[in-house]
Amino acid sequence: MNWEQTKGEWNQTKGAVKKQWGKLTDDDLTVIAGQRDQLVGKIQERYGIAKEEAEKQVKTWESTKVNEPEDVESERRRKAS
Repeated sequence: MNWEQTKGEWNQTKGAVKKQWGKLTDDDLTVIAGQRDQLVGKIQERYGIAKEEAEKQVKTWESTKVNEPEDVESERRRKAS
């Protein structure tokens, strides 16, 4: 997953983040604003887990998001423009 692209498409990505980590609030998602380090920190805070565990969860989520059809289509659109 390309985090520069994620920042640019944050409004579309927020739903997937909220689905994965339901304890994150809309305010949290606004603060995160597509920044990976902010996402890790908010997951750590909301779930009361170690930074290493939050990093692991984000890394796992990233690898699954790369393989989803929506991301393939986004990549095609990006390359076409």
